[in-house]
Amino acid sequence: MWTFLQKISKNLVLAIPTAMALGFTWGLMADASWMKTLILPFTFLMVYPMMVTLKIKQVFSGGDGKAQGITQAINFGIVPFLAFGVATLFFPDRPYLMLGLLLAGLVPTSGMTISWTGFAKGNVAAAVKMTVIGLTLGSLATPLYVRAFLGAEIEVDVAGVMGQIGLIVFLPMAVGYATQRFLVRRYGQKAFAERIGPRFPAVSTIGVLGIVMIALALKARTIAAAPGLLVEILIPLGLLYGVNYLLSTLVGRWLLPRGEAIALVYGTVMRNLSIALAVAINAFGAKGSDAALVVALAYIIQVQSAAWYVKWTDRVFGPVANPGSPAPQTVRGR
Repeated sequence: MWTFLQKISKNLVLAIPTAMALGFTWGLMADASWMKTLILPFTFLMVYPMMVTLKIKQVFSGGDGKAQGITQAINFGIVPFLAFGVATLFFPDRPYLMLGLLLAGLVPTSGMTISWTGFAKGNVAAAVKMTVIGLTLGSLATPLYVRAFLGAEIEVDVAGVMGQIGLIVFLPMAVGYATQRFLVRRYGQKAFAERIGPRFPAVSTIGVLGIVMIALALKARTIAAAPGLLVEILIPLGLLYGVNYLLSTLVGRWLLPRGEAIALVYGTVMRNLSIALAVAINAFGAKGSDAALVVALAYIIQVQSAAWYVKWTDRVFGPVANPGSPAPQTVRGR
């Protein structure tokens, strides 16, 4: 079973559209309203396994403060405003589609940040820090940004949204960390790192696919009535991701060494769409299904673009240093 789940998690480019197609078909053929009761269990299943493998202690190690500062400046000083600007341009009269695009730009970093940084031979330790810091700050800042940007169009219960984030982020984080410490004490750090820990992200994939399927099932009849809606959503999403990649790449090349520059790109472009999806559905009720559709479609662009970017990394940042030779630390652009 683990092998099967791991294969699915490594092929999200196919798995997510398949889940969307299944959800869409189900929503057309039958009443999908009962599926709302599955949202919270799937949300926990999606978030908790990621937290079990999160290396929280690594945040307190030093050595890459410049990269961390630049990353969070982009994540919270640029990307939310970019997302809101694109949303205003494309969905000026549809506040919940605006909300979806804003949520896709609000919660930075996920397990994908670490994985893709590793695939591109970037600085994985820096990516781990970016993930923990970005996830924590993003979870706290999300209701405040939503209120500031969309408070005039959408009734935003900040306390309610914070409660939902506590339930879907900080509770799983606490339980996940407790699980991690228990497993390390029981089986040892080596067994946890090599044999037990790698299984958890695959379990998280079940939650992701379940939530994506639910989101499409709930919006199936709306999409069927206006099929052009998917294209309307994919265009601004593509613009958001494209500008984000360009900005992070240029800043990384100009200010950081190769490994940290790659971590910067994946630490700013990869968004925690699992949490964004959960917030859209759990915190905004039935109207949040429009926002959830936007976030669900963002999965397709995010996963596919991350895979493409790995192939371009050596062209953009230069090849990795040969084994045994010192890594190049020259900052490009100076």
